[in-house]
Amino acid sequence: MKKRNILLAAVMLAASTLLAIPRAEYPRPQFERQDWVNLNGDWTYTFDFVGSGMEKKLHQSQGFSDKITVPFCPESKLSGVEYTDFINNIWYQRSITMPQAWSGKRVRLNFGAVYYNSEIFIDGQLAGRHFGGSTSFAVDITRFVADGKAHSLVVHAYSDTRTNLQPAGKQNVRMTQFECMYTRCTGIWQTVWMEPVDACGLERTQVLTDIDQNQVVIHPTFYSEGGATLTVTMSDGKKAVATRTVPAQNNSTIVLPVKKARLWSPADPFLYSLTYEVKDAAGKCIDRVSSYVGMRKIHVKGNRVYLNNEPFYQRLVLDQGFYPDGIWTAPSDEALRHDIELSLQAGFNGARLHQKVFEERFHYWADKLGYITWGEAPSWGMDANNPEVARNFLSEWSEEIVRDRNHPSIVTWTPMNEEWWPDRVQFPRFVSDVYDLTKALDPTRPVCDVSGGVHVKTDIWTTHNYEQDPKKLKDIIYNGSRWFQTPNHTLAFPQRNVGFNRHTDNNLYDFPTYDKADKPYLLDEVGGIKWVKGQDSRTGNDTNKSWGYGEPPRSLEEFYTRLEGQIDALMEISDNVWGYCYTQLTDVEQEQNGIYYYDRSSKFDMKRIHAIFSKKPAASKQ
Repeated sequence: MKKRNILLAAVMLAASTLLAIPRAEYPRPQFERQDWVNLNGDWTYTFDFVGSGMEKKLHQSQGFSDKITVPFCPESKLSGVEYTDFINNIWYQRSITMPQAWSGKRVRLNFGAVYYNSEIFIDGQLAGRHFGGSTSFAVDITRFVADGKAHSLVVHAYSDTRTNLQPAGKQNVRMTQFECMYTRCTGIWQTVWMEPVDACGLERTQVLTDIDQNQVVIHPTFYSEGGATLTVTMSDGKKAVATRTVPAQNNSTIVLPVKKARLWSPADPFLYSLTYEVKDAAGKCIDRVSSYVGMRKIHVKGNRVYLNNEPFYQRLVLDQGFYPDGIWTAPSDEALRHDIELSLQAGFNGARLHQKVFEERFHYWADKLGYITWGEAPSWGMDANNPEVARNFLSEWSEEIVRDRNHPSIVTWTPMNEEWWPDRVQFPRFVSDVYDLTKALDPTRPVCDVSGGVHVKTDIWTTHNYEQDPKKLKDIIYNGSRWFQTPNHTLAFPQRNVGFNRHTDNNLYDFPTYDKADKPYLLDEVGGIKWVKGQDSRTGNDTNKSWGYGEPPRSLEEFYTRLEGQIDALMEISDNVWGYCYTQLTDVEQEQNGIYYYDRSSKFDMKRIHAIFSKKPAASKQ
């Protein structure tokens, strides 16, 4: 009885400790190991506004004077700091200890994301660097740590969104928010964790689903090729449907036949489980990873997009992934799931994930719930004509694709948004390189090179149009003005440097125009109808401070009429328009044109909203 009480107490203590850690769930659900340590929670920190941290030997710190809650950025309420001015440099510190059970293993220190560039120090020694603010990375810290000994972990993060050299997304380059630019996000903004991995463990896999030949093809990559075998088991939740053992080598290819495959779709988001086991020469399991796969196919043919070989009409919503208390970081795993559920309740079947690389667990919930998405980089803030920008962007974009390409819910890559001031030499070169790199890393999905901007090399043609009058919107789209491009768009956001068009007089390059027989056309930004509390009476305190597109409606009924008119117009011309993306899912700070308020509470009669956005064109089977 005494032993039982001790065990119960230990379990309760472990549970309470877990609950005390913010974002305590495993952050990489499609590549999960059981043994790991979550490093979220209280860290110490200091700002370094003039960049003299190395001279002050901050990398050798044993602790700074102020506290911050990781993984929330210092601009957020949840971090406990809520400092919203520009932060060029921030230093973090905490103590880490390796469990004795990890002896003989390689220790991987993982970061979900740190904005923008980061340096990792262990006891004052540089352990690794990462360039880019939106993608996950890991540092092998084995040689810097000892079993059972406490070590000082210091992270230095650097960002300067005003240089035009780094992708910033919707982070404001002014002191305060304006129009569709919002609070910045600096430093650590996703989970930090450690895990032990065998030297010959599995580093990653590329999983290709081939529904036409009823098979799954897997390409594994190992940290080192010293293991003996890799066994992959695929099951349907009840029994194994396929298993294969191959040499644990990077040139091995695993082909799993899947008879009568149950296909993944929004109507039936079925996921098969995958288990990877690496064994040594004696047959001992030295690495075990849990994963899953959704059997599905997405492709373009003519002017249609097909899902599982059936025409698929996309009813998307723009999701910017901002939260009132966490900025870029969701306050909880449940909040990630809830955003998807809100979108489905509104009648959408997916989202364009806008100007942000979303957390891996968002994609997990999208996979589970049958929610299609477009993956996008935070491309705003960078001079797309600058070769140094191309160097920065291409490496980080490749990391995003490799990290997320196994998620069935992602159906399109759209690396950039609204590039409207291209030169005629560097910009076409850059966009072509982005397209080719994307296809090389993932040949299974269509690519939209520049959403709503100047297209160079693309599988899907997109434009943005916020015409509020439904009849005018229909005429604009149907009469073909969408076919053409204006490479020197007159709309200039203050964050853009419009003086860099060094080659605009060079007419040796002509930007392509739309051919409706060759590519699908999607209106992937539309709507943006502003509605705030008190708007119907013009007495709301936020009415004049908020921002949206066009003249706002003066009553709720006028809002519903305008919204339904716009969607009906698109349904009527579905022979030309094969999908749309409505702006947007929720209000974001001063931009108040969401279907929901910023706190995710309801704005409208959701039955009416759902009836509007769930409308399907006659040409669609979805």
